[in-house]
Amino acid sequence: MFSKACEYAIRASTYIALKSLEGTRVSLKEIAEKIDSPVAFTAKVLQQLSKNNIVDSVKGATGGFQISTQNISNIKLAQIVYAIDGNNVYEGCGLGLKKCNANEPCPVHDKFVQIRADLKNMLENTSLYDMTIGLEEGLTSLRR
Repeated sequence: MFSKACEYAIRASTYIALKSLEGTRVSLKEIAEKIDSPVAFTAKVLQQLSKNNIVDSVKGATGGFQISTQNISNIKLAQIVYAIDGNNVYEGCGLGLKKCNANEPCPVHDKFVQIRADLKNMLENTSLYDMTIGLEEGLTSLRR
């Protein structure tokens, strides 16, 4: 459903949020390791997140990535998805057909209308803080 870059962006943002709540910045290498992502690919994803004001990049010996603790509960997953994939998750055909709409639907078109609405609702109502709760309690993982 999401591009691989978007999946890594959500995981990286969540990990950075968790560490920011603990009062620490994290390095590119640590993020890539903790989310099981190639370092070079993670760097490109983090660059996009930084450009879209989702994460902050601090240069220097004590630098790394962080998210302002005030922003962690305000940043919604929808913002991360939009920064990486745009509106693609809400558009296009569920079967990947080039032409699929209400007038010329694919076999799953009508079912995808509700799925997209539910997905949009979840993404717009789930904050990075919400994502960190399970991690803090050890109930969820960013890597399997």
